[in-house]
Amino acid sequence: MSVLVLLLSVGAACCLGFGFVLQQQAAVRAPLGDFLSFRLLLDLIRVPRWLGGIALMVCGMALGTIALGQGEVTLVEPLLATNLLFALALSRRQTRQPLGRQGWAGLLLLAGGVTAFIVAGRPEGGAAVGGPFRQWLIIGVMVGLALLLAAYAKRSRMSAAPVLLAVAAGLLYGVQDALTRVSGQLFAGSGWGGLFTSWQPYGVAALGVTGLVLVQSAFETGPLRMSLPALTAAQPLAGIVCGVGFLGDRLRMDAGALAWEGVGLAGVVVGVVLLGMHPAMPCGSAGGARVGELQRSA
Repeated sequence: MSVLVLLLSVGAACCLGFGFVLQQQAAVRAPLGDFLSFRLLLDLIRVPRWLGGIALMVCGMALGTIALGQGEVTLVEPLLATNLLFALALSRRQTRQPLGRQGWAGLLLLAGGVTAFIVAGRPEGGAAVGGPFRQWLIIGVMVGLALLLAAYAKRSRMSAAPVLLAVAAGLLYGVQDALTRVSGQLFAGSGWGGLFTSWQPYGVAALGVTGLVLVQSAFETGPLRMSLPALTAAQPLAGIVCGVGFLGDRLRMDAGALAWEGVGLAGVVVGVVLLGMHPAMPCGSAGGARVGELQRSA
């Protein structure tokens, strides 16, 4: 693994983790009438804390873009999942909660899971596989599932809306990362002309804006401990599916490697959940009341 890719990915995760905490602290005070509406972004853009969180997220996405240009999606995505460690670090500084057994267990599972997946899988890049049909099929399944989750979250009267919206956003961000890699390859091969005459960069922009609305709506309606773990777990899984499915990323496929890759991904997911549910994470005291208000107005 390139040291440059490691540093870029961890730097991106740091910016994303800090940015998500600041965004949630601002979004939880936004009007519920803007739920799942682009008006939500117009309201939040007047909040300095949210702008700071967005600036950090943009920096994280820029670093992640460079990392994706240097390494495989299947390598970068698990490293980006460590953004939850940085979110927890900032939250601990604000809440002064000790890490405790749950925090250490989550940290070890997340770090160990990422390490096990990368060491066992040994991700390598390759040429795109499967042709346009396979690419559109995988992207269509991911985007379709995200839209279904968002629609169910809007219509349901359950407090699970933040989790559903965060998973939906994670799926979109995973596809966005894959298309970002493709856009980088187009730019490297054909320059600006080839980039802007292709659909992929516009897909990146559309997925980014839509995912942002979903994430802010999730932050608006519930505490960070409900939404951030789901977002952090869904994004690398979607990115890995895209990387292997149509970008040509290769993983070791023998029985032993597959077993350790599965163990690693399971460790990442469980570690993300444990860290996300840690008492240091903002519980969003208004979160439950806001979900109830949203349910009554649905």
